Amino acid sequence: MAQTPEGKVKARIKALLNQYDVYFTMPIGTGYGSAGVPDFVCCVPPHGGFLAIEAKAGDGKTTALQDRHIESINVRGGRALVVNETGLEALVELLERMVKPYD
Repeated sequence: MAQTPEGKVKARIKALLNQYDVYFTMPIGTGYGSAGVPDFVCCVPPHGGFLAIEAKAGDGKTTALQDRHIESINVRGGRALVVNETGLEALVELLERMVKPYD
């Protein structure tokens, strides 16, 4: 089965998270969950930093609800960002800072 463009971005994000030994889960937006929650909810070692990632393909835009979740995480001291194919390097830089915060 062919992967969607967003599916390809998610696969690359998963590979990066595994490379950095990050715990992550991918909440499913169903009637029982919370709509707008980012695609990845993560705990970054070694200090347990909270990271949330919304995956988009190309010029995909976040919804207003997704923006509210991202903002809510960021103002509370967590880190949340939107990552597309061209934003993977920003994710690597953030993971480097979170994994090695005192270097």
